[in-house]
Amino acid sequence: MSRNKYPEETVKLILDTAAKLFAEKGYDETSLQDIIDITNLSKGAIYHHFSSKEEIFLRVCDRVGQESERVLRKIVSREDLSGVEKLKEIFRVSLLCPSQKRIMDIVPYLLDNPKFLSIEIQSVFNEVAPLYIKPILEQGIKDGSIKTEHPNELAEALLILANVWLHPLIKPTTPEEVKARCAVYNEITSGYGFEILDEELIDTLVEYSKSINKKEKE
Repeated sequence: MSRNKYPEETVKLILDTAAKLFAEKGYDETSLQDIIDITNLSKGAIYHHFSSKEEIFLRVCDRVGQESERVLRKIVSREDLSGVEKLKEIFRVSLLCPSQKRIMDIVPYLLDNPKFLSIEIQSVFNEVAPLYIKPILEQGIKDGSIKTEHPNELAEALLILANVWLHPLIKPTTPEEVKARCAVYNEITSGYGFEILDEELIDTLVEYSKSINKKEKE
């Protein structure tokens, strides 16, 4: 496949192949040579589009993130849900959607990869909190389903706790630790008039923890 004649197809081939390899072998165990071998592209063709394996990985994650953002936008725009119902739906969809499972398969522990953790935190402050969670909290304040005088700060806190402290991708976490953190998370949010994590979501996080720990031992 000529990268000059079909650049978009070449990029898609690289990203599709990398995503498959990351899911099967993990980020750390996948090399650029692995991607070259499967795509049958030259090293020059790969480097024409991507400067490193890290850049390929970030583009793979971006594609998954774009899928999630489309779903989040639909939830925010729904008119049949109260603010707190939208908040719970966003958390439910984010944890249960297929793209979350793909992220779980390809992303390494974030504490072992400070740059990836930094990108995740920047996304919370610059995109997800202000664009999706804050508007929902403001709606909840108006309709009485959420109690806070600081929607912007609460949006950030909810996501930082969920994405950095609660999520088993940050570091190895036992099922018991996950359950305890979920209990504390609900205790915190109950002060604002709601509990986000129901039994299904807690069980999902526990299963993610088991799956990640199993993969680490293999």
